[in-house]
Amino acid sequence: MRAEGESTVPMPTIDELTLADEPERWRALGFTVHAQECRLGSVRVRLAGEGAGKGIVEWSLRGLRSADMDGLPTRLSERALPAGEPREHPNGVLALDHVVVFSPALDRTVAALQTAGIDLRRVREEPTPAGAPRQAFFRLGEVILEVVQAPPDAVERGGGADRSAQLWGLAMVAEDLPRTVDFLGENVGEMRAAVQPGRMIATLRRSAGLAVPVALMSREPSRVG
Repeated sequence: MRAEGESTVPMPTIDELTLADEPERWRALGFTVHAQECRLGSVRVRLAGEGAGKGIVEWSLRGLRSADMDGLPTRLSERALPAGEPREHPNGVLALDHVVVFSPALDRTVAALQTAGIDLRRVREEPTPAGAPRQAFFRLGEVILEVVQAPPDAVERGGGADRSAQLWGLAMVAEDLPRTVDFLGENVGEMRAAVQPGRMIATLRRSAGLAVPVALMSREPSRVG
């Protein structure tokens, strides 16, 4: 029986992320790639090549009311979740942990995402180690959407607060982060404590050759074992 007041509308989820990356580069880093597609948990990653644009070119989501999300290049999807359980990649990566969006006007972007049908979970009113003053967090199924307020100097360099939000980076979960870091060698930085309690994080270096910033994280303590 459904509790009174409980929503019957499915939570929005990510179907696909399109990246301006070459499939061969992901294979070289230990990801399993079939044709141009790499699966991270329930999320399909389409590796469209360098000619597709820059970074995260676009994404498609299920369960949205609207694709108008403060300028984020978004397509509506009705495609079913991938069949079968996702497998661990040879490099030890299991799934996508979160997608990072940068916004020159956080409150405006948050309002647009809520209007599109994504529920706001919380706003963190504390600066990050990188200097971002505020962040908002949403949930897209198994994936966290982190919307970061760009620092004032970055907003000014980018053309002002009227610019649209930007799909920026990805964080992935590794089954055994030390093993993954060892596998990737000089293409990844040293592990350090993450903002999330009990978790560690390491960032892929430019030598990895990817078109999008990627961080690797240990599993949540409650999910270990």
